[in-house]
Amino acid sequence: MSLSVDVVVRGPDGEFDVLDVPEGCNDAAGFESWRWKVWGSDAVRSLGARWFPLLDGEWLEVANGELPEFLAEIALLRAHLDLIGGATGVDPWGIGRRLDNIEAAALRARRLGAGVLIW
Repeated sequence: MSLSVDVVVRGPDGEFDVLDVPEGCNDAAGFESWRWKVWGSDAVRSLGARWFPLLDGEWLEVANGELPEFLAEIALLRAHLDLIGGATGVDPWGIGRRLDNIEAAALRARRLGAGVLIW
């Protein structure tokens, strides 16, 4: 299984309304094992990441009002790809590609007044 990143709106009953992924966009957020191997790793935690370590065991939902902080965390991880890759044994380029997908979803969500779900 793989992790996906989607733009979501909460319905009146609290359920997620997952918006379609636009053509040319990619919703891949990493392999299922990345929950603990990458996003929840000691390397990511050591950087002070707040959001990504939550994936180690659960879904990650980011509300629209929290997107600026989430985008800042994406930039933080992107600035330390070599450190994260070296500590986890995962190619930094691959981590960066997944961060590209996550960032694109967050920017779409911000524009639409929606949130982001990584699951």
